[in-house]
Amino acid sequence: MYDMVDKHWPMSAGDGKAARKKRPRILAITTDCCTGCSGSPACIEYCPIEACMFWVPDEDHPPFGRIEVDPYLCIGCQKCTSKGPDGAFLDGCPWDAIEMVPTDDWEGLHGITLPDLPPAPPAG
Repeated sequence: MYDMVDKHWPMSAGDGKAARKKRPRILAITTDCCTGCSGSPACIEYCPIEACMFWVPDEDHPPFGRIEVDPYLCIGCQKCTSKGPDGAFLDGCPWDAIEMVPTDDWEGLHGITLPDLPPAPPAG
């Protein structure tokens, strides 16, 4: 099962244009190599979706932490990675700590079927 975590800043602001309209073919997943770039992550500024990429503090080792990707919001655009289609170099993660994985594989691993549209934001 997939554990939901609290989202902290820094967080992707989005570009105000991109939106998830259907379940993506691939998802961005951060690996254990993610260091969070010491609280100034390079990847999140490229993410076009608000709150899709976010900081998760390491409670045992402050001020360290890592970046996570919300699979319910990710559109699979690959802008957060440093390796794009056909091996093209992009501006995202300088540590290659983000992998693109098939959505079907992620769903099978976590026992979840992702919806086409993201869930509604919490009422507040």
